[in-house]
Amino acid sequence: MGESMSRFILRWAATALAIGVAAQVLPGFEVAGVWPAIVAALLLGLVNLTVRPALFLLTLPLTVITLGLFALVLNGAMLALVAAVVKGVHVAGFGSAVLGAIVISLVGSVLTWLMPPNPSVHVEVRRFHHAP
Repeated sequence: MGESMSRFILRWAATALAIGVAAQVLPGFEVAGVWPAIVAALLLGLVNLTVRPALFLLTLPLTVITLGLFALVLNGAMLALVAAVVKGVHVAGFGSAVLGAIVISLVGSVLTWLMPPNPSVHVEVRRFHHAP
C-alpha cells in the first residue's frame, strides 16, 4: 500500500508541475499559484478517471474517423472543465485548453518517465535433478 500511495503522490506532483509549466509557456492558460495547480492536478486526475472514459466511449467513432486527433479535443474539454471548477485556474478559450492539455500531457509523461520504476517481484523456478 505504501508504494502505491507514494507513486500516486509522485504522479500527482508531476501533474501539478506540468500544469505550472503549461501556465508559464502558454499565454491563454493561467494558474494563480501553487495551490490551484495542486488542486487542479488532483481534480484533473479524478475527471480523467471518471468522466473521460465515458466520453471517450461515446465519441469513439469520431476519434477513429479523425485518426485519434479528437482525443486531443476531449483532453482539452477535460482541462476546460477543471479550469471552470478550480478557482485560480483560468483558460482563455478552447484552443488554449487543447494546447494546455497537450503541454500537460507531454511534460507529465516526461516527468513520469523519469520516476523510479515500480519495484517488481522476481520469481525464479529451478529444477533440481537428483543423481541416481
